[in-house]
Amino acid sequence: MQLGMASALETLCGQAFGAKQYHMLGIYLQRSWIVLFATALCLLPIYIFTTPILIALGQDKIIATVAGYISYWFIGIVFSFIVSFTCQMFLQAQSKNMIIAYLAAFSIGIHICLSWLLTVKLKYGLSGALLSTILAYWIPNIGQLLFVTCGGCKDTWKGFSMLAFKDLMPVVKLSLSSGAMLCLELWYNTILVLLTGNLKNAQVAIDALAICLNINGWEMMISLGFLAAASVRVSNELGRGSSKGAKFSIMTTTLTSFCIGCVLFVLFLFLRGRLAYIFTESEEVANAVADLSPLLACSILLNSVQPVLSGVAVGAGWQSIVAWVNIASYYLVGIPIGVVLGYVFKMEVKGVWVGMLLGTLLQTVTLIIITWKTDWDKQVLLARSRVNKWFVPESRETNGNQENGA
Repeated sequence: MQLGMASALETLCGQAFGAKQYHMLGIYLQRSWIVLFATALCLLPIYIFTTPILIALGQDKIIATVAGYISYWFIGIVFSFIVSFTCQMFLQAQSKNMIIAYLAAFSIGIHICLSWLLTVKLKYGLSGALLSTILAYWIPNIGQLLFVTCGGCKDTWKGFSMLAFKDLMPVVKLSLSSGAMLCLELWYNTILVLLTGNLKNAQVAIDALAICLNINGWEMMISLGFLAAASVRVSNELGRGSSKGAKFSIMTTTLTSFCIGCVLFVLFLFLRGRLAYIFTESEEVANAVADLSPLLACSILLNSVQPVLSGVAVGAGWQSIVAWVNIASYYLVGIPIGVVLGYVFKMEVKGVWVGMLLGTLLQTVTLIIITWKTDWDKQVLLARSRVNKWFVPESRETNGNQENGA
């Protein structure tokens, strides 16, 4: 939810940066912190009362107790997301990506070392793993905050300002639209696993599906990179007032990602079940993965286009439109077809996955049509209107900071 809500900053900061209203990026960042902190507080009871909630839903008491224990630790992770996601969007809008990459690499190294030390060497078990996870999330956050506030973004960070508390409602609306858009996509894949769990021979099916989804997740990292690139470039070009630049960015990122997807499509069709032995020694599971490989390859091909178009939507501020597209294509088409094919026609996991793929295909085609039919000159005017509507003269913001520091 918070990742989706933070993506509103990609629209706001990207367009403001393109329009050279650099000082507005810092105000947008602070407004997003306020909105996400309030959201995290609203979600807090779910983490505090996880155990009784799960027991009320019929979950095994032992599992519910362990889940409740883990959820207490996750409170620290939830609040870390506020800083992590917003600072990433703020820096990406300015194409300051290397600092994010360096901090992420450092965090992974720390996480591996701490996980080994706390779980294997010191025998802290689950507590050690969770403590290591929290530190791994907060270490890059501290680095990002220091970079932003201590001179790494001189043009875009002018210090803390009371202006961050003004005009919050437009940010709230865009953040909620962004959150709904992303949640609807993430929950879609979760439902695929949920539906598979009720099938015959579910253990093998879930094992095979988990391997396929892991491989798909690896490939998605490439696509998510193109999503971020498309979002930044489109928002920057719209803010700059260049509809041609926006269209060129869309064409370039989409075709590049699609070409990579085609190569991976052929590769995974060729490898089929061989990849399964990276994860398992079971021949039965490997055969199930080989049987699912054509669907995995199709998913990878679709994922080379769909996230890029979602990035275009974020850059242009279409989050609410895409949320409705996701509801229609995923939940009114994909899931019902998957249930019918999997349960009624006895196609089991393949039938469920085919239905989900059809939903993704419908969403992708719809986004292609929307993007193709869009009047990008009009989008430039809308971007300028959005920036001007929330524009705060730099002299006024500077005076406000001086008053706050007095």
